Amino acid sequence: MIAPGRSVRLFLVDGVPNGVMTAEVVNWTGHLLLAPRSRLAEVMQRAEAQKTGVYLLFGDIVQIGDPRPVYVGESDNVGRRILQHSKNEDREFEKFCIITSKDLNLTKAHARFLENRLSNLARNSGRAYVQNVIDPAVGILSESDVADMEYFVEQIRLVLPVLGFDILRDKFVPPSISSKEVVRENETKTEIVPLVLRPSRKGLHATAVERDGEIIVRKGSLAELSPEFAMNQYASLRERLRHERKLVPNSDNTFLVFEEDVLFASPSAAAAVIYGRNANGRTSWMVAEMNRTLKSHQEDRQAAE
Repeated sequence: MIAPGRSVRLFLVDGVPNGVMTAEVVNWTGHLLLAPRSRLAEVMQRAEAQKTGVYLLFGDIVQIGDPRPVYVGESDNVGRRILQHSKNEDREFEKFCIITSKDLNLTKAHARFLENRLSNLARNSGRAYVQNVIDPAVGILSESDVADMEYFVEQIRLVLPVLGFDILRDKFVPPSISSKEVVRENETKTEIVPLVLRPSRKGLHATAVERDGEIIVRKGSLAELSPEFAMNQYASLRERLRHERKLVPNSDNTFLVFEEDVLFASPSAAAAVIYGRNANGRTSWMVAEMNRTLKSHQEDRQAAE
């Protein structure tokens, strides 16, 4: 059964897409406000900034492929707390998001619960670098309040990607499926596609799974050890994976091997890290045992729909 559609209401406060923006879900009491740091003084005058709630401070992605820097906090007066951060030279951020409730029912305990949940979700997603040094404490809530706040969290996870920040999504754990089986997730139109890298004369071999444009390269896949190509826009990502020991030399020092499943934002990012050069991921990856590229598979699916 396909999940029903949802309505998210966006309002451009300034009438421009890069200014102050608010977001709401129909029949939900929550309210999100996203703004660039340069508009903080203006936002401080708004009612949302004076409420109890949580906030997210977003840093820029400096190098392609890096996770999004984010700081998660809570306060009885979120605007004032963000203003304090803005005066701290060690707290760099370019945009901020204030999350409050329209019915004024969020308490300090609710905010602490949300802060803890959002920071853990961001940290576990593999898409964010959470800058909180100490894990936020969990607020003490009743069983019914916990249920209410979990629903609140789910709505935040729905709205935040609409605003351009997909940092709370669950880390995708590929299911146990046949190496040649394309499956469709329950209640969605999302496909899970098993992939293999194009055959290499050097014996390079890698497997992966694609879902919603993201790629999970599977543990045990191989990558070039010492590529000498001049162009690779993902070179810094490759070096970070080596530094984190997710890519290490194999036993005979002929290739690098993935020590764990690794998430990539696109097929091209995954292929470029493996080859050590720029690559078109949609033609570099083949649908497992189907003798066609990911590009051909996606085009066939589009034609069928």
